[in-house]
Amino acid sequence: MPLEPFIKQNGVEIYKTIVGPIDNNVYVVRCTDTGESLLIDAANEHQRLLEISMELEVKTIVETHGHWDHIGAVEQLREGGYSVGVTADDAKMLQAWDYLINDEEEIAVGKLRIKALKTPGHTPGSVCFTILGHEILFSGDTLFPGGPGATRYEGGDFSTIIDSIENRLFSKLPPQTIVLPGHGTHTTIGEESPKLPEWIARGW
Repeated sequence: MPLEPFIKQNGVEIYKTIVGPIDNNVYVVRCTDTGESLLIDAANEHQRLLEISMELEVKTIVETHGHWDHIGAVEQLREGGYSVGVTADDAKMLQAWDYLINDEEEIAVGKLRIKALKTPGHTPGSVCFTILGHEILFSGDTLFPGGPGATRYEGGDFSTIIDSIENRLFSKLPPQTIVLPGHGTHTTIGEESPKLPEWIARGW
């Protein structure tokens, strides 16, 4: 059965699949002009992701951060010939990787440009991705409907993630921006940004 896009806009299709024991979202961003794609978070179920990557002509893989549940299929996809990028601060959390992702770097996917926004807090090297010319944010585990990602794990810091959300996301992206997180359902910047004082007050 052919894959169906989760979101379709002018020049871009986004595919979503849910994998692994804690329901990780894996996204594929496809340039409709060239057919080339990028996969975000090789989380788990490597055989399924290899099949999707082949069908959608994935050219590279980027990781939003290095937690175990987001990198479970990295090794097998690298063995399958796909290059994997991660930030320098989270690179040590992977057994192996191919290139480093820098803050505000633009990754070419066909005619699309995927821009990296470093958003530390959940992990030191957490990064979100936007598609230039489209109001879409892949937030990893930095931002969810109802609050920031967890900061109780090693390398997490609540004040840092709040700063990242406020100054890298809420202040830079328009309210209608669709937020696609690493788990669960989507939301928008406009839906979440008024809740920031509440999150700060509760402390998580």
